[in-house]
Parts: sequence; C-alpha cells; structure tokens
Amino acid sequence: MTPRSGVMRAKRQGPRPLPLHLAAAALTSATSSPALALWKSGLLPWSGPRARAAAELSDALADVDPKAFASAVERAARARLGRFMDGVQTYRRHPYRRTLVDPPCVWQDGAVRLLDYGADLPAAAPALLVVPSLVNRSFVLDLSAGRSLLRHLAGEGVRPLLVDWGKPGPIESTFTLTDYIAGPLEGALDATLTLTRGSVGVLGYCMGGLLALALALRRQNDIAHLTLLATPWDFHADLALARRVAAALPWLNLITDSLGAMPVDVVQSLFFALDPYLVTRKFEALAGLDRRADAVTAFVALEDWINDGVALAAAVARECLAGWYAANTPARLAWRVAGRVVDPAQFTRPALVVVPAQDRIVPPASARALAHALPAAHSLRPALGHIGMVVSNAARTSVWDPLATWCRAQASA
Repeated sequence: MTPRSGVMRAKRQGPRPLPLHLAAAALTSATSSPALALWKSGLLPWSGPRARAAAELSDALADVDPKAFASAVERAARARLGRFMDGVQTYRRHPYRRTLVDPPCVWQDGAVRLLDYGADLPAAAPALLVVPSLVNRSFVLDLSAGRSLLRHLAGEGVRPLLVDWGKPGPIESTFTLTDYIAGPLEGALDATLTLTRGSVGVLGYCMGGLLALALALRRQNDIAHLTLLATPWDFHADLALARRVAAALPWLNLITDSLGAMPVDVVQSLFFALDPYLVTRKFEALAGLDRRADAVTAFVALEDWINDGVALAAAVARECLAGWYAANTPARLAWRVAGRVVDPAQFTRPALVVVPAQDRIVPPASARALAHALPAAHSLRPALGHIGMVVSNAARTSVWDPLATWCRAQASA
C-alpha cells in the first residue's frame, strides 16, 4: 500500500487563496475606525434589524467618552488582526501530516482510481460505489483514522469503493462532464459489478451527487439504490449566489479559457464569496486554542484537505458555472449527459437524500428539491453543515450509522 495522494508533504500554502484572506482581515482592521465615524454620523445605509441594533448601541454608548471608545475600537481591530495572523502561523507550522495509506487500488483509468475500502469483506457484502466532487480531494471521506466515513461503513459490513478522481492529466484536462460520467465513472461501476456478488448502490457527495445521479439514470438496471449527500439541484434556491456567479462569468471564462483549466485558487475564491469572513473567524478562534489539543489537530487535518483542491477542466468549469449556477439547467431539466436529459423522476429505485440543515455551501432548499423530484426518496436532515456531516464528532450518529443501516436494509430487501 502507498501513501494517499492527498498527503501534504510540502510547506502549507493555506488558507487559500492566502492573499485574499490576508486582504480581507487587513481591510477589516483598517476600516474599523472609519466605519465608526460613518456610523456616528448616520451615513451608513442600514435598515431593518441592523438599524435597530445600531440605535440600541448608540443609546448604550450615550454616556461613554467618544475618544476613549474610538481608541478601544482601534485596539480591538488590531488585536483581531493579530489573532488572525497567529492562527495562520499556528496552522502553517503545525506538525500534523496525514499518514493514512491507500486501500487497494482495484481499477484505474488515466488519473482516476477505484479504491476498495472493503477488500476484506465477503464478496456478497453490499457494495457502495462512492462518487466525490471533482473540485476537492476525495480523502475528506477518509480524513483520519478516527474520522473516516468509508472505514466506518466497511466496519459495518458495507463495502465502499471510492472513485478517486486524482488530478486531471492530459486526457482529463479535455473532459466534459459527459466524458467523466460516460467514461471513467461507468468504468468504475463496471469494475465494482465485476468484483462483487451482492447488491451495488451508488453514493454521491456534493457535486459528486449530480454525477452519481446521471450515472444511476444511465445504468438503473445495475444499481440497487442511490444515496445523495448534500447534493445541489435547484441552483436558484439561493438567487444571490447564482447572480454573483453569473456576474463573474466573463472574467472566470477569460481565466479558464486562457489557462485551459480553472485554477485551485480561483475555485477557492468562489467559496470565499459565500462568506468572506468565515476564514478570518476560524483562524482567530484557532489562535486561542492550545496548540497541542486534539481540536487543533482536527482543525489542521480538515484545513489540509480544504487547501489541497483540484483544478477543474475548462469545459467542466463552464458547464458547472454557466450551466448549473447561472442557467439552473438541472432544475429546469435542461442538463444533458450524452444527449440525454438528467431527470430524477426517471430513477424509480430507492434513494436516500441527506440534507444537512446547516449547509452554507449547498442551500438546504436546493438539495430538498432533488428529494422531491425522486419518486422513491427518503430524506435525512441532520443538524450539521456541509463538511461536518462527514467529519464532525456528531457525524457518526447523525449520518454514518443511519447510512450503514440504510445500505444493509436495501441489500436485504
């Protein structure tokens, strides 16, 4: 067995894109005092709850020395910037490195590998072809020894076979989504069917859920059931995000067409736009923790995955951004794979749709739309986030165990 492709050995680059996060933190610090002056002069255009909160704060500060308060604001802003920088250094200097090794690779097509996490299980054990996103490394589903959905499923008698997309090589760099689905993804399904004698289900996570759905529709006779984790469908459930992507398309297309791919830092910039200060808050909090604590190690392990992203092939990037986000092609039944509309109403086998209630990346309304469109779908709605549903302390009881139970039940049905 060999070390997994996601192991980070070089100096950490994150949080990526670092210049963007540094600028956001520095800008917050530099503009705190000017913002205070604007607020006091009534020039900030607040309304609704923000206006009421501002009025309450103004009343509370009525007897406070304005100069002393302004000085306190400036000190607090500098302290926050300092904590953010301390958190970044804590992360970048942390000794943790992921040491898990790959399970056996049982099939490969170009950069795409199929990893068998249940190779020691009986051939009749229910198998699960696991399809992660193209934009992030697959090892989030096998993050560490204690935070591995795939190893947990294997321990519960379900045989997970993971599609590890790897980094796009010369061939994959020319791919469309159809090329991925009708090519290596179907090849991985064929390999899974050859290896196993029990039922075969398909699981997709996030973007991988859309690929898994398209595969399931193409090969419905070979698939016993479908599981979709935090999978978007109605991309206009959050119109603000869709409009931002649409507005950014000209420069995104310029970058992608010039380079032949959408670089990792550009992809990460899109996630940044969802919550520009999320990373700042996370790293400020990290600075206050004991660097030897298990929580810090868990933080570093997850950040290593977040920052070890994968560039998207140019055609795939265009299809996802212009098609899915801007034009909402899935929900409008306008997304086609190999010329065929991807219509969830045509998948009549059992489906489990997991919709994390605290998901900020895939709005729950977007994922619920897919649950409503599948004729034989059951829903699970854990009180977790998009990533927390597969790696958090609560994931085992909220998602992992119910998923294992579901797979075993479908195999015996």
